[in-house]
Amino acid sequence: MTTHDPIPARLAALKTATTPELKAQWRDLFDGEPPPFNRRYLESRLAYRIQELAYGGLKPETIRRLERLGEELDGGDKKKRCMRLDRDRPVTGTRLLREWHGVEYIVTVTADGFEWQGRPYKSLSAIARAITGTRWNGWVFFGLKNRRART
Repeated sequence: MTTHDPIPARLAALKTATTPELKAQWRDLFDGEPPPFNRRYLESRLAYRIQELAYGGLKPETIRRLERLGEELDGGDKKKRCMRLDRDRPVTGTRLLREWHGVEYIVTVTADGFEWQGRPYKSLSAIARAITGTRWNGWVFFGLKNRRART
């Protein structure tokens, strides 16, 4: 006798779920608010989390191996390691959308910063300043961080 595995059906349902439904699932599975990243990111992280909870996460030796590979990749460079460890940073390729005074602005996250209007930038704050003409925290301007500190 075989038992039905509901996990493949749950994974398939992610594709047809609305964004509010995905965010609700995020709250249930991660016990916190979803990040302000794109839908594709939410789907992939939810799919991983569903499988992780059902079948178990990575083995400790796999985690150690991935860390070693990351260290080999960044060559011990502390700056690159910080980028690798920065879990709040959007995934490379993510497009950030912001409407300001009726104009829509799109910024793309790159491996070493951000790109706006074909120009590379090291920080979102520099882009926010170019758009608004005033000093802004770029993470706040693009909705990646609340104005008030989270406790």
